[in-house]
Amino acid sequence: MKKLIIPKNIITVNESNDILKDFAIEIKNGIIEQISHKSEFNLQSYDGEIFNFPNLTLIPGFVQTHVHLCQTMFRGLAEDMELLDWLQQKIFPFENSHNPDSLRLSAQLGIHELQKGGTTTLLDMGTIRHHEVVFGELKNSNMRAFSGKCMMDKNDLYPSFIESTQDSLSDSYNLAKEFHNTNNGKIKYGFAPRFVLSCSEELLKETKEIMKDFNGSMYHTHSSENESEIEAVRQMHNMENIEYFNSIDILGDHTLLAHGIHVNEKEIGLLKSSQTRISHCPSSNLKLGSGIADIPRYLKEKIQVSLGADGSPCNNNLSQFTEMRLASLIQKPRYSPREMDSLTVFRLATIEGAKALNIAHEVGSIEVGKKADLAFLNLERANQTLIDENIYSTIIYSSNSENVQEVMIEGEWVVKNGKSTTYDENEIFSKGKSELNELLKRAKIFR
Repeated sequence: MKKLIIPKNIITVNESNDILKDFAIEIKNGIIEQISHKSEFNLQSYDGEIFNFPNLTLIPGFVQTHVHLCQTMFRGLAEDMELLDWLQQKIFPFENSHNPDSLRLSAQLGIHELQKGGTTTLLDMGTIRHHEVVFGELKNSNMRAFSGKCMMDKNDLYPSFIESTQDSLSDSYNLAKEFHNTNNGKIKYGFAPRFVLSCSEELLKETKEIMKDFNGSMYHTHSSENESEIEAVRQMHNMENIEYFNSIDILGDHTLLAHGIHVNEKEIGLLKSSQTRISHCPSSNLKLGSGIADIPRYLKEKIQVSLGADGSPCNNNLSQFTEMRLASLIQKPRYSPREMDSLTVFRLATIEGAKALNIAHEVGSIEVGKKADLAFLNLERANQTLIDENIYSTIIYSSNSENVQEVMIEGEWVVKNGKSTTYDENEIFSKGKSELNELLKRAKIFR
């Protein structure tokens, strides 16, 4: 059935950054079929559903390009630590203790939070086992996602959290074969070697090879996040992180590197020439004390940049609003108040994220022919500006997930009236708490 959406205004994020007032969009079979002035539709005889939202601003659903759904359950359990200690003492033991039930609840909690915050597309890195249950939740929730099991065939930080090279490759291949391009194409595979310190050269290179069997998949890994990590990479390979990736032919327009904080001039050139993508995760980078990526420089060099919340234990929320606000603010003392303006940052959170995942022809902006992945914001609340001077500024600096009222993915509602259409929040919170208690017993860290 057709749907006609009549919002207060439409933030299109098209090439002209048009903001449309008194317009409506028509959706059929999950696709935006028409965007016209509302007077062009005969509402009395319209042969479909009409949704009138006179107080809501319509935006493209957010695209987050680095998330760990498997870590949502660990929020608040790995505080005030730097990256390698955080991994060794907390995250690796926790992830290693997941069973299918705990992983399922972790994914449910993460997807629920993301969708309620207006995120409709994500790139997710899992843990090394049971990743099929994450795919099950992505399908169940109607989420648009790239996702893949974490790949690790060495681990000096936590030696029991490991798999063989062949198991890692074959398990990833089989998962991709089963889930890539499923659920009407909303689910795609993201091959996910964790980072250089946990992957053999064979694993890194062979992963790139098996990707060739899955058109449209992504290569998703961490890089250049932490100075201790980079020093370890130097000791191991006698070169910088991105230089090493280049030497083994990992870079490219289907490779996305999370973080990219500590890079040299040669590496910036390699990112640019190879069209490798960078996912900027400002909250995580600040909380772990990792540093601040030079995003204005990347943008000046036309390196593809997008935003992600990373995992809950190094961020404590999965809100794209938080990432947008910080992505703007942390650059201003270094450059100027004019740098990383609100429109630039809003595009990073939407259309540029879609470009990073090579799906900008489908999502990331509100245009005829694209999927109806949409979020509806109530910007008429007490935490908002009182006049419509700069709507991008209002969204970036004043808004948060509480301002999201409705969300749809491919024309289907996933949030209605501020509530998930898939999950009962009280139920998954209660079940998640119970599963976490059991996981902590298995991890033998707290009890």
